[in-house]
Amino acid sequence: MEKTYRYLKIAIFILAFAVLMAGAWVLYNRLGSQIALPTETQAESQKAPDFTFYDGEGEAHKLSDYLGKPVVLNFWASWCGPCKSEMPEIQKAYETYGQEIAFLIVDLPGGRETEEAAKSYIESQNYTFPVFFDNDMAGAMAYGIMGIPATFFLDAEGNVVTSIRQAMTGEFLQDAIDQILESK
Repeated sequence: MEKTYRYLKIAIFILAFAVLMAGAWVLYNRLGSQIALPTETQAESQKAPDFTFYDGEGEAHKLSDYLGKPVVLNFWASWCGPCKSEMPEIQKAYETYGQEIAFLIVDLPGGRETEEAAKSYIESQNYTFPVFFDNDMAGAMAYGIMGIPATFFLDAEGNVVTSIRQAMTGEFLQDAIDQILESK
């Protein structure tokens, strides 16, 4: 009798798990089809979603404030190894193109990330590019950020020209910058 109950419990568990997985699959497919996010393959000519972010003093900025100038929009956090690995290349690009391109390096505070940690990291590395904060996660939601780093390259009219959802090489960064400068 005890064996029968054990088999019955296992069967119920397997059935519940199968129902849960089927429900998750249906939900994923239903929600996924309703959300259009910029990706590497569909990014061209797609209008960049506008959102509000904040500088280190808490002053609000909007992405649309930068219309008229190409934009490098990078989402990152100070605990993220791949984010840190691309920062030297971003710094070099900022030193070269900082007058022509708006560099919006947007930290994602929350969880284990804090503004203080981000500011401390930037200062310790002597980076001079501007750092902003997506305090209400509006940018992360608008751009479908599931992992970082994620970088979007916008032309002067606010269209996403290309993007990458992993650490960039210096070569990729230069190629993407060339693309947004060509579209001026």
